[in-house]
Amino acid sequence: MCTVTFLPLSETDFVLTSSRDVGFRRARADFPSTVIKNNVSLHFPRDGKAGGTWIGTSRDNRLICLLNGGYKNHKRQTSYRKSRGLIVIELLAAENFEQSCKEIDLNGIEPFTLVVVLWDKSRQLFEFVWDGSRKHLKEFEWKESIWSSSTLYDEEMRTVRRGWFNEWLSKNEITPSGVLKFHRTAGNGQPELDIFMKRENVGTVSLTQVVKTEGKSLMKYFPERSDEKGKKGNNNPPDE
Repeated sequence: MCTVTFLPLSETDFVLTSSRDVGFRRARADFPSTVIKNNVSLHFPRDGKAGGTWIGTSRDNRLICLLNGGYKNHKRQTSYRKSRGLIVIELLAAENFEQSCKEIDLNGIEPFTLVVVLWDKSRQLFEFVWDGSRKHLKEFEWKESIWSSSTLYDEEMRTVRRGWFNEWLSKNEITPSGVLKFHRTAGNGQPELDIFMKRENVGTVSLTQVVKTEGKSLMKYFPERSDEKGKKGNNNPPDE
């Protein structure tokens, strides 16, 4: 699943936006809510099938966003030990993120990529990849970045999408509503490749955006399905 963009608004503030791309038959997710795990307050939309999440924030000033697949597409096994979305919740509630990445048992878990933002004592942007056999934790430079899931987009497609992102950056001022527009409209008119994606059985089903400013984070959730786009009664909610 997913296309994710990260854009700094200042030396400490940012906006992260996720387009969730999944099968249209998958049960719809619940709207974001707050839960307590390991005595930590977490806020996330809950997946309607496996009970995990693809994006969430914690009271400990942590944001984690999931993309399916590692560096390249993989051959799926018939079953896995645990949903990747449950790993997101576990790491959101962990006392120490970096130490937990080293210690967490991912055997029997399908490959994934996590985009992680920390802003407790200092701000940091990480990419945590599980390729099915090894973990890879890398700190990223605090700058504009885009990720596209390797299970849906090959390297050529990901390169094209990075080009659209860079072109958009060169022509637009960075605002939360502007980034949402990019996620809704960017592309070349090919639905299977556009950022707001649609294929026969899979496509974009929602947008989620987290804006962190002045020490506080706000999550906005927009259930928008590309298989229903343009149908009567399917009006996009306002950006702000």
